[in-house]
Amino acid sequence: MDPDSAPPRILIADDNHQNVELLEAYLSDFDCEIRTAHDGEETLHVVEEFAPDLLLLDVMMPRLSGFEVCRKIRANPATKDLLVLMVTALNEAADFERGVQAGTDDFLTKPVNKIELLCRIRCLLRVRHLKTQLDRTLAYLAEFEAASRASPSEP
Repeated sequence: MDPDSAPPRILIADDNHQNVELLEAYLSDFDCEIRTAHDGEETLHVVEEFAPDLLLLDVMMPRLSGFEVCRKIRANPATKDLLVLMVTALNEAADFERGVQAGTDDFLTKPVNKIELLCRIRCLLRVRHLKTQLDRTLAYLAEFEAASRASPSEP
């Protein structure tokens, strides 16, 4: 991560307050800004208002499931690139397949292991940072190439 950039924003979405508190405790030493949501509809509202870098998303929530939330996030051009890490007690292959189809970036099964959680978060954020750098470099190269075509070449 770029040392000059702002700390990542992480949204924890889970209807179980104990799970939220546990994830917040696990993230207490991680330099980040945290918000929480307790159902699917609230999660979508907080995503819009808070603009997180990463969403820790429970699958089984009231009002909208994590699968539905993920599909809505991916369908919205403003949020389609949000990193989504599904945190679930479900562990059947069909559940993971549904998550992939909904657009999740990764999974963690409950009970969550602190080390695994922090490693996955760091990895996802690092990949996002590298993709951003690559996109900037490609844009710069495209501008440079366009400018070099527009200027007359020297003999």
